[in-house]
Amino acid sequence: MNTMLTYELQKAREFIEGHARAYGLDFFDTVFELVDFEQMNMVAAYGGFPTRYPHWRFGMEYEQLSKAYAYGLQKIYELVINNDPSYAYLLNANHLVDQKLVMAHVFGHVDFFKNNAWFAHTSRKMMDEMANHGSRIRRYIQRHGEDTVEAWLDVCLSLDNLIDQHAPFIQRRDKRGTPVTEETNDPQAAYRMKSKPYMEHFINPRTFLDEMVQRDHDKQEEQERTRRFPDRPERDVLWFLLNYAPMAAWQADVLAIVRDEAYYFAPQGQTKIMNEGWASFWHTTIMTQKALDASEIVDYADHHSGTVAVQPGRLNPYKLGLDLLRDVEDRWNKGRFGKEWEECDDPIEKRRWDRDLGLGRQKVFEVRRVHNDITFIDEFLTADFCRHHKLFHFKLNPNSNQYQISDREFKQIKHQLLSSLTNFGQPFITVVDGNYGNRGELYLQHRHEGQDLRPNYVPDTLKNLHAVWRRPVNLETADDGLGKVIRYDGHDYTEMSL
Repeated sequence: MNTMLTYELQKAREFIEGHARAYGLDFFDTVFELVDFEQMNMVAAYGGFPTRYPHWRFGMEYEQLSKAYAYGLQKIYELVINNDPSYAYLLNANHLVDQKLVMAHVFGHVDFFKNNAWFAHTSRKMMDEMANHGSRIRRYIQRHGEDTVEAWLDVCLSLDNLIDQHAPFIQRRDKRGTPVTEETNDPQAAYRMKSKPYMEHFINPRTFLDEMVQRDHDKQEEQERTRRFPDRPERDVLWFLLNYAPMAAWQADVLAIVRDEAYYFAPQGQTKIMNEGWASFWHTTIMTQKALDASEIVDYADHHSGTVAVQPGRLNPYKLGLDLLRDVEDRWNKGRFGKEWEECDDPIEKRRWDRDLGLGRQKVFEVRRVHNDITFIDEFLTADFCRHHKLFHFKLNPNSNQYQISDREFKQIKHQLLSSLTNFGQPFITVVDGNYGNRGELYLQHRHEGQDLRPNYVPDTLKNLHAVWRRPVNLETADDGLGKVIRYDGHDYTEMSL
């Protein structure tokens, strides 16, 4: 199928891109491809990379997307890839107004990919790397068999969230070696007393120095044998497994591929609200101010309202990100920030406050550059914003089976929102010891910060960790405030209270 844009769409693309750059957006060259719904579902099932390695879960994703489209439950309007050049896919069944909206939305995304600090360490040639990953895994399938490689991929993919999402920015492991000095070259130097050359034999007897060195050597060997490693808890569990687990070379390569891809996709999870909010901010700006014909207004309003619609008890990242960016722009335009604003206690004066600073657009570009979802919400979500946009804490009422407002307190709302975003809302798991009990067992710790373990996930996760480590795996966690250790030895699961 020809995926090139039609003449009409190419003209629309040039028109939208010109306005996007005029507004100050700075994005990679973007390649748009026109696809039908089956191709769109296929690309989406592969995470946007049609050259990715084969695996049954991609087929499952495709079937789910295809059925949702056929039943009218879901429709993918656009798909864009963080790459240089960036690739974006347009659905050929969309109307022209939808295509223009999607193009404006895509340029917002690509600007965010290029300029946001949390994407700075991601590969800009991931399309090529994904193709390389696919080729390597297909070679392993030819050598070791499809079932063997697919079973190992199942194990690796089930552990792909056990990474340290801040690792690209923070060096948590000391890579420096011990400096070599005269003292390190002479093991007897620590025990040798100063003496005249003719008294050396009497002051520093050879037998005494040898005994001291041997004593230290034996002590060091004992410490090495019984020491806990890593020296400090390791958040990047996959890194630890790659360095210390007994795997065949092809198995380690597959695990490394899964880890590399997990780090590539991590910033998208860290900036979901900001990224979608930024793209929505610019598609609304470009469409309403530059790109809409009079005949397209109703269709645009209908489709945009569907994008930012909110259901009780559910977070819409498009809506929250867009509204919060607009609020930041408005506040900095009117000067509603700083010491004078914070210390003003007159509600009437605050409602009328407008210093006409015009700093809003500059501020939102700054926010786009340095923040992720957690810092963005922590810094800019205010009590006034929550009241204005009716952000409440919802809980499901089991009697009525409906979501009802359970809390209107700003601090509770903000805490719940930040908790759901911290570590992607998943539990913190760290490697505490790779030689637990001096038996080579793996000891993991669940650092409880509001995210509970899912009981139905624990057995399979421990089983898959054991498949990599090849020795018993222990997981320390808490249940109703009581500490316990869950152990899997390859055959049985046991629990022990702490």
